Parts: sequence; structure tokens; C-alpha cells
Amino acid sequence: MVTSSKGPKSPQSPKGEAAAPAPVLAPLSVEAQNAAGILPASHWTEQALPEEGPGNDGASTLGSFMSTTASLASSIYQYRTIQGRTYHGELGNAESWEPNDPRHVEALDLLHHALMLQTDGKLYLAPLEKKKVQKVLDIATGSGLWSIDFADEFPNAEVIGTDITPIQPSWVPPNVQYELEDCNQEWTWGENTFDFINMRFMNGIVTDWYALFRNAYRVCKPGGWVESSGTSGRFYSHDGTVKEGSAIDQWGIVFREGGKKLGRTFTVYEEDVQRKGMEAAGFVDIQFRDIEVPLGVWHPDKKAAERGLWWKMAVEADIEGYINYFWNAALGWTPEEAKVFARYVKKEWNDPNIHGYFILRVAWGRKPE
Repeated sequence: MVTSSKGPKSPQSPKGEAAAPAPVLAPLSVEAQNAAGILPASHWTEQALPEEGPGNDGASTLGSFMSTTASLASSIYQYRTIQGRTYHGELGNAESWEPNDPRHVEALDLLHHALMLQTDGKLYLAPLEKKKVQKVLDIATGSGLWSIDFADEFPNAEVIGTDITPIQPSWVPPNVQYELEDCNQEWTWGENTFDFINMRFMNGIVTDWYALFRNAYRVCKPGGWVESSGTSGRFYSHDGTVKEGSAIDQWGIVFREGGKKLGRTFTVYEEDVQRKGMEAAGFVDIQFRDIEVPLGVWHPDKKAAERGLWWKMAVEADIEGYINYFWNAALGWTPEEAKVFARYVKKEWNDPNIHGYFILRVAWGRKPE
């Protein structure tokens, strides 16, 4: 997959205005799908359906990590339903491609554990001074596990997790609180408020990466840090075993095109938006770590194979939830067609002869004192 150096609406140029609210996604035309290299549903449904092999169900492998939702006003539970899955309704102009139902919350919990393995059990890579960390912001907190773990490690710090949908647990450490906020709108906190700002898995969420980091810079204290974790928008292989036209190759193409349509890029690594956004905002001492994450357990190194296994299980715990929005809304596929495609994705992830991986980039920068 080749990405444009200019990218889609997200990120914008450093001097650009904030992106317009994303409209309800309309299906891509057949011509647009063909031009992007997206194979039709019939390509998958007309083949023999691959069998579900042992170990394909990440959810059954690890059991349930169900989280309870916060007890907030009932009005914020007015969710959309797409092919039987619930999605965030509307907080202002917020739009989400990920489900917010219990099955997907379980997958997000697994994703937290998978990321912890990639960073050797560390919740952050920025050089934080524990005694100086008093107030922390976790943007797009999701199921809330990072904020909970961080609050346990920093019991004297106040940790605020924000999201557009209230799927966080109600039983949390006393120094954790959650707020409904859309990170694409102007942030409500005052200048120089936080010692550390964390942002993870923002692919397909951000309408303007430059505005995101400008907001982070404004509310970050002088000497404070911001850290962002994001992934590549496609899968790679060093030996050519991720073939053009394969299911996992198509996965990246559909998310890339869906992100363009939504105005929220998935090619975070390819467009280098973390570094560019931090630099434009004024952060200094910017560093990043790029981690190759294997797809599945093919890697000969035992530790790398374990990291790949957890990522595979995290996605397979709700693979239909990950593909439902774009395959239905952007491509117009039926649920049955999407499920057939998901079977091919899982088949390739479990094929030891396909040596695929993606890039996880963790970037961090400091606000000058």
C-alpha cells in the first residue's frame, strides 16, 4: 500500500483550521473501491469457506474480561445500532467506528495487556519523575485499564480519563475519575494543568492531529510530557509472505480508504503524524520507539511470538466488531459477507508461513519550562 505524503483530511497542515464534523459515512462507489484495490465480497464468498482452526477464538482462550459501565445519566446511552452492534450515538459531533458493547470492551481490555507486552510491562516510556507527577490526563481512555493501572502506580496523582462513550468500570482507584470529552473539540481544561498526557490507539479517531497536539501543549505544564502510541495502517512482511490481494492486505486497504472517507486517518505511522504534530505544537526532546509486532505466533523468538499471540487474541476476541463499521458502511457488505472475510483474515493470521507484522510507534515529547 502506498500512502500519500499529504495524507487525508487528518492530519491537516499546521496552520489549517479544525476539520469539519465527520458526516454519516456513505458507501464508497464501486468505481472508488476498484480504484483503491478493494476486492468485492464475491471474491471471498465464492471460495471454499476456511475452517475455524483451534486457537482462533481469542476470547475463549483467555476467558472473559467483561467491564461494567459507569453509572451516568441515561441520556448518554442513546447508542446507534449497526448490524446488531452498538456504537456511540452523538456527543456533539463525535463519531466512532468502534462498537461500545461488552464484547468490544473485552477486546479493548485484551488490547491493553497486549500493548503492555510490547513495552516490557511499562505503562509509559517518557522519563517521568514520580514525585513531580500530580495530575494526569488519559485521552480516549476506552475501557479505562491504563488509567487504573497508572493510578495504582502513582497513588498520589490525580488521573482523569476521557472518552466519548461511558464504557469504563465503576470500581476504580479513588484517584481516578472519568469525563465525557471529545478530543477533537476544544479541550475544557485550563493552561498548564497536567504533568503527563497519555494518548493510545488514536488511529481512526483524530480529525486534526496538529490541533490535538496544540491542545495537549496548552494544557500540559511546563516540563510536563505527552506520550502517543499509534500503529501502522497496513501489515508488512520482510520476506514477501503478506501477498497483495490477501485478506490481511485487504484489511489495511479498507481501513485506509475508510479513514479517508471518515476524515480520520488510520495511517498514523506512515504519515509520521505523532512527531510532526508534537514538533508543530512546540514540544521538545521528542523521541519515539518503533516496535515490530508479529501477526500470530510465527516468530522464532519466544518473546516476540508471545507478543504476537496477545495481539492476535485481542483482535480475534471481536474481529467482527473491528470490521463491521467500514465493511458495512463503506463497502455495503452484508454481515454474512463480512463474517466470511473475517474467517479468511483469521486463517492467514494463524498460518505460520505468513510472516506478517505491523509497526507500533510510541512517541513522547516535553513542553519546555
